[in-house]
Amino acid sequence: MASSLMAKMGFNSLVRKQNRSFTVRICTMESDMEFSCKMKWKGKDLLDLVCRTLGLRETWFFGLRYTFKDTVTWLKMEKKVLDQDVPKEEPITLYFLAKFFPENVEEELVQDITQHLFFLQVKKKILEEEIHCPPEASVLLASYAVHAKYGDYNPNVHKPGFLAQEELLPKRVINLYQMTAEMWEERIAACHAGHRGRTREEAEMEYLKIAQDLDMYGVNYFLIRNKKGTDLLLGVDALGLHIYQPDNRLTPKCSFPWNEIRNISYSDKEFTIKPLDKKANVFKFNSSRLRVNKLILQLCIGSHDLFIRRRRVDSLEVQQMKAQAKEERAKKQMERQRLQEEKQLREEAERARDELERRLIQLQDEANMANEALLRSEQTADLLAEKAQIAEEEAKLLAQKATEAETEMQRIKVTAMRGQEERRLMERKMLEAEMLALKMAEESERRAKEAEQLKQDLLEARESEHRAKHKLLEITSRVYTNPTLPADCMPSELSFSSENLSFDFKDTDMKRLSMEIEKEKVEYLEKSKHLQEQLNELKTEIESLKLKERETPLDVIHNHNAEHGTSKHSNLKKHSFSRVHIFGAVVAVGNLLIINISIKAVSSLNHKSFRTPVFPSIGAASPSADVD
Repeated sequence: MASSLMAKMGFNSLVRKQNRSFTVRICTMESDMEFSCKMKWKGKDLLDLVCRTLGLRETWFFGLRYTFKDTVTWLKMEKKVLDQDVPKEEPITLYFLAKFFPENVEEELVQDITQHLFFLQVKKKILEEEIHCPPEASVLLASYAVHAKYGDYNPNVHKPGFLAQEELLPKRVINLYQMTAEMWEERIAACHAGHRGRTREEAEMEYLKIAQDLDMYGVNYFLIRNKKGTDLLLGVDALGLHIYQPDNRLTPKCSFPWNEIRNISYSDKEFTIKPLDKKANVFKFNSSRLRVNKLILQLCIGSHDLFIRRRRVDSLEVQQMKAQAKEERAKKQMERQRLQEEKQLREEAERARDELERRLIQLQDEANMANEALLRSEQTADLLAEKAQIAEEEAKLLAQKATEAETEMQRIKVTAMRGQEERRLMERKMLEAEMLALKMAEESERRAKEAEQLKQDLLEARESEHRAKHKLLEITSRVYTNPTLPADCMPSELSFSSENLSFDFKDTDMKRLSMEIEKEKVEYLEKSKHLQEQLNELKTEIESLKLKERETPLDVIHNHNAEHGTSKHSNLKKHSFSRVHIFGAVVAVGNLLIINISIKAVSSLNHKSFRTPVFPSIGAASPSADVD
């Protein structure tokens, strides 16, 4: 088995020598990439290639990670890739992840791609419960994650159930309460609706600003033993080194800020931390492997370098990056405003078009009704004309009959003269004929009146028809004289310019800077108070549904810390303010000018570094706890 493995490795080496290159697969939080690398490339060459491909300039936060013998290992930058313990099978798989975390994401993360990669990594750690997060904060973080993915909340689009397939809350939080998925979604959607108007970048930044105040954010834990053989945990983060109990990763027993550590070293499996105060005890512990000590030292060196870097004036590269980022954000803001104005104009134009279409439909309905009324008037006029014609023919017929009766009466009168008897007979017949003629005359007169009345009705019908035609012409003229839709107005192009920043550290500038820092502190406290109120409100809403028996040990510790106000931040803050005079005493050996500058820098920067956290669980830790 060993001989076959050696033969395989020898064959791979031979193939690499022939090809003079090897393949590496880089796995990021979003996608995988493959690169062809030269045999002589070092870790820095590969990292620079990945960062250039991603368009990332803040390379000092990231590294390439792999696993060797069940131990997390980071690729060394100054050593050849193939000379390290990377997997020998091609393609060599490495993970591009954040190796060091910033103290203040809003001030230190400049590029949007850097912010996005941190957001994805922190979100994954929270969902996988590598970072403990309170339930109320989990709901608020989930709402920002939803806003970063879906944008502004729209009830017509984001209907109930649209988050059914999304993983937004840790399973620990879901199991802790008697709440259905619909109830969680309702609370997340309510918070999501309050983030209207934010961009994806702003939502991700708000997510990171909340997450950075969690106790386990950015901490790398290592299992260690002190000189008495007691199991402990060593935590390494951006602020310093922390010692924890194995069952409590939230509140450290004691902490060593970076500005209070004089030296860190290891010998085989023994690791030594020497405080700046020479009178203080040296802390020594043992790790399980030599490789773990190397990893701890590597993380300590990188975190300490970034700690010192933050407290110095930004380099020219960082200043250029910040100016460029500020200019790009200004451009994006102007573009959003322009798009918003165009959207408003388009919506107004659409409303005007809908109003005109509605008015046009209304006029068409009126025109159709007028046409129908005109048609009915024409039909009525034709019917009345027909009746009038019939009445005239009947009147003519009755007049003809009356004439015939008159003629017959004259003939009877002439015949009556011929004889008395015939005369009486004729007189009787004449009387009958007269009576008949009188009836005929009355009937003829009645028929003539009816014909006259029908003529009058016909005239009225024709007048109604004339009015209907005039109404139709008036409606038609109003339709064709309506104005057209308003044309879209395009906003004019905007131009802008940026000024270079210059720094002159004088007394007056220091006073002004102090005032600005105090002002930013007051604004931050106000924002923190608002966020605290929002978190308390969420906690109050879901507290009644909480299942006490499902609480994990970390939940119990978190609740205890919330009641007593203890956390690693307050512990660090106590250590920092209690040991400022030690730092001044050590630096006093050097130049007097350096003493004055260091005291001012330490006092101001320590005050800036240890920010008051947002969550009530972050309080003060006892710095005097005995780790032995």
